[in-house]
Amino acid sequence: MPEGLKIFQPPNQLGRETLPRACGPHRVHSVSAAAPFDRHGPETPVSPVVLSVPHAGRDYPLPLRAALRIPIAGLLPLEDRHADTLALAARGAETLFIANRARAWIDLNRAEHERDPRVDEGAQPLAEGAMSLKLRSGLGLVPRRASGADLWRRRFADEEVRQRIECDHRPYHAALTAALAAARARFGVAVLLDIHSMPPLAAGGARIVIGDRFGRSAAARFIARIEGAVHADGMRTAINTPYAGGHVLDRHADPAANIHAIQLEIDRTLYLDRRRDQPGPGFASTADSLRRIIDSIADEALPLAAAAQ
Repeated sequence: MPEGLKIFQPPNQLGRETLPRACGPHRVHSVSAAAPFDRHGPETPVSPVVLSVPHAGRDYPLPLRAALRIPIAGLLPLEDRHADTLALAARGAETLFIANRARAWIDLNRAEHERDPRVDEGAQPLAEGAMSLKLRSGLGLVPRRASGADLWRRRFADEEVRQRIECDHRPYHAALTAALAAARARFGVAVLLDIHSMPPLAAGGARIVIGDRFGRSAAARFIARIEGAVHADGMRTAINTPYAGGHVLDRHADPAANIHAIQLEIDRTLYLDRRRDQPGPGFASTADSLRRIIDSIADEALPLAAAAQ
């Protein structure tokens, strides 16, 4: 395995959740000793802001590697490379969830039903026109394509994909749900910041893209505060274009109940080296910028939090 894609465990691990019995060491399709995700920070959040990094996992299980038809380095474009390292550097006391399993194994930002019949024997047959754009492009629950190439030597059995859902997808989302509910119970409001990274957009384009599902997943005041923090650092922003957010926001946002969810896409050239492989010279300043974004969200939530006391 190339050095840049080695299995990685984030430091300063503070918590791992109990998984269903079927997901233990005797699961039918043995996968990895690594937990599907790590929780950093207390189980009951001490801030109304909860952080999530679903696409930076670098645990590539043996069954995945055995099924590949391309070199494993071809999966790199699917990763939000070192977005987890960036979030850990920016994190203060917030509860942070980091997925360990690679996105190529299962995409936590896709719904359980977004199964691709071209690679998944358990998927419902769908006409091309009935598929979502992501599914048609090969970016379903189990991604089919990356780097312009098909990924897999074979289709996956229904049982294999169901086990990934039960052991990796559902536990992550259950933990997010519990943390957001606990934050809202304590502060009267909860805000999920779902942290991703993106390739650079066109020259002169936005360096940070803020997604709120076109106004459906978060109150406008939180978006305005994030914009202000980014602009103060001299960077351009875009809202919902080209990234409006995915399943994480659809599943967890409920602004009417004071649970808001926002996706943040960060230009990888801001914090990675020239090879876009390891943290680069801009890493520290980008982590500082992310910290200011988190602080701006928390500051905007404070009036609601104070009212709940």
